[in-house]
Amino acid sequence: MKHIYSGILCVLLSLTAAARSAADSVWVHSHYIKKEQYIRMRDRVQLFTTIYQPLDSSEQHPVLMTRTPYSCAPYGKDLSPKLWNSYWNTYAREGYIIVIQDVRGRWMSEGQFTNIRPFNPDKKGTDIDEASDTYDTIEWLLHHVSHNNGRVGIFGISYPGFYSTMGALSGHPALKAVSPQAPVTDWFYGDDFHHNGAFFLMDCFNFYAKGFGYPHPHPVSVAPVQQLQLPCADNYQTYLQIGTIPNFTKLTGDSLAFWKEIISHPNYDDWWKARDPRQHVERIQPAMLVVGGLFDAEDCYGAWNLYKAIEQKKQPAHFNKLVMGPWYHGQWAATDASRLGNIQFGDNTAAWYQEHVEVPFFNYYLKEKGSLTALSEATIFFTGENHWRQFTTWPSPDVQHKPLYFQSGGALGWGLPAAAARPYSEYVSDPAHPVPYTGDIHYIRTRDYMTDDQRFASRRSDVLTFETEPLTAPVTLGGAVTADLSVSITGTDADFVVKVIDVFPDDFSYPGASQPNMTRDAGGPHPMGGYQMLVRGDIFRGRFRNSFVHPEAFTPGKVEKVRFDLPDIAHTFLKGHRIMVQVQSSWFPLADRNPQQFINIYEAQEKDFKKANIRVYHDAAHPSSVVLPVIH
Repeated sequence: MKHIYSGILCVLLSLTAAARSAADSVWVHSHYIKKEQYIRMRDRVQLFTTIYQPLDSSEQHPVLMTRTPYSCAPYGKDLSPKLWNSYWNTYAREGYIIVIQDVRGRWMSEGQFTNIRPFNPDKKGTDIDEASDTYDTIEWLLHHVSHNNGRVGIFGISYPGFYSTMGALSGHPALKAVSPQAPVTDWFYGDDFHHNGAFFLMDCFNFYAKGFGYPHPHPVSVAPVQQLQLPCADNYQTYLQIGTIPNFTKLTGDSLAFWKEIISHPNYDDWWKARDPRQHVERIQPAMLVVGGLFDAEDCYGAWNLYKAIEQKKQPAHFNKLVMGPWYHGQWAATDASRLGNIQFGDNTAAWYQEHVEVPFFNYYLKEKGSLTALSEATIFFTGENHWRQFTTWPSPDVQHKPLYFQSGGALGWGLPAAAARPYSEYVSDPAHPVPYTGDIHYIRTRDYMTDDQRFASRRSDVLTFETEPLTAPVTLGGAVTADLSVSITGTDADFVVKVIDVFPDDFSYPGASQPNMTRDAGGPHPMGGYQMLVRGDIFRGRFRNSFVHPEAFTPGKVEKVRFDLPDIAHTFLKGHRIMVQVQSSWFPLADRNPQQFINIYEAQEKDFKKANIRVYHDAAHPSSVVLPVIH
């Protein structure tokens, strides 16, 4: 009976939300007008821009803009539904002039598109970059959109987050507030297409080969026809059958220029460096609100590291704040963010963020309304305990970096390992049978994998598992996790995946949850007892252990250090839970396979892929650990 009432309540809430959205749609249509405009840049290229302007002329209105490569559709007379079916309705009610622009060379804009176009600090005359396009757009808006108050803000998620950072570098005096959200920051170290030099094959190939990579030689309002048709089936099997990177390159044909550029730069060189906006952030003048998700499968790296770069180079009085919630990519802009996959967070964290952080930020700087005294330097949601915490700096000044050492027999402990007859754990890494990144069957990369149950991996012989005893008190982690491995391999290269996992008690269940179906013959909730929640995981390409610029081969059999940082963590392991660490050498097809030979992987053939014995040492002479950022 309780489930019937719950179902009725869900239906009623859905109907209420639909009615509210319909009412908001009526309000928006009666209070806003849409204008479509080509805005000429300094090199005479014209960028297509949609302007949603309040009909109210009794006051001056601020401008809130996003620049996007993903289209400012709908084109024509229709208004964007985002103005009434998302939290953008709050900005409409506040009377913002809302501007959306197709960036250069995309959709209805003219010009040539360049992926993550480098910032040019020495522009002269008609030289352009994304910062100058932002500057020229703002200048036009201020002089041609009536009843604006002379104050402009920019925000955007993911690629538009990158354009937000570029906008912040424009130097336009009217630009007062910018919020890069999950911003593309470094496509070699950690965002989207590489993690620590390992190629994120599935995301990159899907993104470019299934639509985004096709050029727009002239303005278009309809997406180009998708040329490549892969089997709509098990992604693991599909990618394994395609095989090597040269085989993927053949599938792309001659049209995907950026794919070819990526595989032409296997190491961190000047081409990659030029595409990292962090080297210019000392030029940023507007107030900055950097936003990201703890479980963002695309851009977990960008928000943390853009914020830190600005902090290192900014003037003392410059406003630069960080917000990280328990979100997948862009979930902070969704209508609900109370859970991700099987993990629950208690409240609707997206609504809280929208109401208490983002809207007040723009209102303060663009409307001189309200106060930001309640907004701390870093506002971070800690999963596990499911609470927001406020910090005066990030990482917290109270953090202590403590090694949690691998021990014989699969144990984890805070003390150095003792001498052991067998000072290492060992597995065989076989590129023909790589470790999957998730245990289910799927057609596209899942966003839930960031909190997935890792029991499927614990049962594989090519995954090492270490865990503590049940905790007698909570352990809270806040900051970067460092993997510090002592390893030897039989090949000349290898990848290392390190995962930090929260193991729930065997009798765990969420309050009010129904009992799992024991036979699973009719589905039912995921069994949460003993759940192994991925809290943070990342991959490192071993050849870069000493330098990302100058990779080095391993000497077979030689014990060497592999040390790397995982993206920051914000999680409390509760009393009775266990901390687990897993180590493996593939994460497929999330990351490409390493042939485990020191060769150019982008040119490797199937015959080049070899099995390798991987040893991870855990004795006093060669300890291995994860260094955890413990907050007391």
